Amino acid sequence: MLYSILAGGKRLRPILVIAAAEAVGGSRHNVLPFAVATEYIHTYTLIHDDLPALDDDDLRRGKPTNHKIFGEAIAILAGDALLTQALHIMTDSDLMDSIPPASLLQAAHDLTRAIGSGGTIGGQVVDIESEGKPVDAETLEYIHVYKTGHLIQACIRVGAILSQANITQLNALSTYGAHIGLAFQIVDDMLDITADESQLGKDVGSDLDKGKATYPALYGLEESKEKAEKLVEDGIGCLEVFDDRADPLREIGRFFAERAF
Repeated sequence: MLYSILAGGKRLRPILVIAAAEAVGGSRHNVLPFAVATEYIHTYTLIHDDLPALDDDDLRRGKPTNHKIFGEAIAILAGDALLTQALHIMTDSDLMDSIPPASLLQAAHDLTRAIGSGGTIGGQVVDIESEGKPVDAETLEYIHVYKTGHLIQACIRVGAILSQANITQLNALSTYGAHIGLAFQIVDDMLDITADESQLGKDVGSDLDKGKATYPALYGLEESKEKAEKLVEDGIGCLEVFDDRADPLREIGRFFAERAF
């Protein structure tokens, strides 16, 4: 568990929890346990993604993947344990005694919905079943929104819910999250083609080798870039109802685009 958690990474998902909380006037201290839980969840998905039965990758965050060091059985259990520990943290009201129990329950509900069959896992299933097959635009967007976008959006919603956001703020942040979540995965598709191993920290070209459904495969690099840029622009536009406390979220959107361009 520690090997993969401490391997590095952008810590994007916990940052989004904190940034959304602060955008609505909340405290990073109050939402920190949930922020930690999102990183545990994300890391669990990476460990399982890299297994031979799924993507069969050798590198993650510039280091050998978990199963390459500890074997497949321990890697599976490490992922399971990280997910379980995340749930344990999210439901420990003693860690977040300043947050109403109803808000804790709603945040946990949102986050778990985003990673199950109606989110990450559902997207992964369609991704696997689509390998090596012609994929239309609707299926491609489904894969990306469910596999990646829902968790990113949920991290943003969680920070807002825990910080007592009003409905206008929550709706704006939800739409922002939907836009940048899809943009993030489009850029990730592009980086699989354009980046080198040291920049990406994982095997490059693996999507192409496996015949995965990606935006560059369907639209080409230039149109994929335009789609990602438009999504980021529209996402940032959703933040007009916020003051400068939402600037970190605006900068994160720009960072998504700048990763590839």
